Amino acid sequence: MLIKILQGVWAFSAVGSIVLVLLHSPKGEGLGIGGQAQLFTSTKSAETTLNRATWTLVALYMGLTVVLSAGWLG
Repeated sequence: MLIKILQGVWAFSAVGSIVLVLLHSPKGEGLGIGGQAQLFTSTKSAETTLNRATWTLVALYMGLTVVLSAGWLG
């Protein structure tokens, strides 16, 4: 049961990472796809938030990849 939940989180983090990478601007000047969201006060804060979210999902993905592939959970 735990392995299935972790596999679901692993898949979500993979897809989420792809989506967040596509949202980045190629030159770091703002959101690349979809324009600037009303949620953010400036383009810089939008990029900072996207960077943090992207790195968090990538770290989660890599960590779960190691745990699931090593077979430490059974």
